[in-house]
Amino acid sequence: MRTIYLDKDIPKALLVRALRPVWPGVVYSPLSLTRCAEIVDPPLPGPRWVRVRNRLCGICASDLSILLVEADPRVAPVALPGTNRIYLGHEVVGEVTEAGPGVSALAVGDRVILNALGPNCLNQEIDPPCRHCREGNVGLCENASLGRGGDTVGGGWSDGMVAHETSLYRVPDELDDEAAAMIEPLSVSVHAALRRLPEAGERALVVGCGTIGLGVIEALRAMAPESEITAMARYPQQEAMASRLGADELIVHEESYAEVARFTGGKLYEGALGSRMILGGYDVVYDCVGTGRTVEDSMRWARAGGTVVLVGMSLKRMQVDLTPAWYQEVALIGTYSHGMETRGGRRQSTYDLIVDAARGPADDGGVRHPPLPAGAVARGGAHGARQAQRRDQGGAGLPHGRLTRPTRAQSSRPSAFAPGDEYAKVAGSIYALSMKDLMSS
Repeated sequence: MRTIYLDKDIPKALLVRALRPVWPGVVYSPLSLTRCAEIVDPPLPGPRWVRVRNRLCGICASDLSILLVEADPRVAPVALPGTNRIYLGHEVVGEVTEAGPGVSALAVGDRVILNALGPNCLNQEIDPPCRHCREGNVGLCENASLGRGGDTVGGGWSDGMVAHETSLYRVPDELDDEAAAMIEPLSVSVHAALRRLPEAGERALVVGCGTIGLGVIEALRAMAPESEITAMARYPQQEAMASRLGADELIVHEESYAEVARFTGGKLYEGALGSRMILGGYDVVYDCVGTGRTVEDSMRWARAGGTVVLVGMSLKRMQVDLTPAWYQEVALIGTYSHGMETRGGRRQSTYDLIVDAARGPADDGGVRHPPLPAGAVARGGAHGARQAQRRDQGGAGLPHGRLTRPTRAQSSRPSAFAPGDEYAKVAGSIYALSMKDLMSS
């Protein structure tokens, strides 16, 4: 089996990190912790294990972070014992080619995606399971570092995998491989949105419009349709996609503090040494970047008593001003991967939530869209009405008419999310969430 993996070696990691500033290519040299190798296909380690032949895999920023040895050995996750070899690639779609005699949830020929990224009570077959695994939130397992097995051999960047059946999720036949590969990243976005879903009339800011941030925008528009969503994007193609997926307003980072104050009606204050602070900012901020800079800014962009949801993952140590947490009572909460969600009195996994949305309403098998006011160009009742109102008032539906400028919307810079691509196709299906039971709580 051909595979790409990284072996945990702290001294070697420190050496590579020290050399990177003067030799960026060290991460691809023989000194690198990452290896591209061919290993022997292992036998199934137990009766509930399966063998998978990979068909397709995405590239996640977390994979690149591991490859580039960006992790600081002093951060909390690195302190935990357990997995010493990390196989790269988790946004993977594969096909079961062999199943152990104890496998009950899968069969040869089933297409599957990864449901668990590491050991937990279920794939270690620990009984009784910890409280988190018992609730279906295996990413928070308290027994993940016991070293009792459960590690998947191989990853998405491999020819195949050997995994416990509970670490896999069966893909419905009606979803193609490209759509199935988007379930995992979209689940991260949906889970993040549900950590602190805005109420009707509340303002939300999404910082960062990569794949996860765009998914958060789409999830918020579907599940909190009466909220006002602002997106902070870095590139023109991200701005265009953020608007397409439901953002009411756009902010470019260079104008961030002034624009936050303008959109929220907050008061911007500037202190010594370039320090700035806003009083009266957003009700909830989703930081989908996760650097020290964005965490600090997000805390200052939230209103007193507001919430910052830390979505972006960084394995670097941060120096962050957290004083808004006490003198403005801003809550900073985290989110990790996916798990079990409760919507409309119904409890189901994030994966099931997304698959149900992708399938569409049961009555006709498609996605129904609410009627939009004349002239509205974006989906979703309140959002469409706000966009239409701006256009009726002579605006472009977004601040400064940014998306109508040929120099921005028609930039020669290639778009990562061109119309008709698989992200748009699958992300658009999340809108079905608002057509089902998800608008009620």
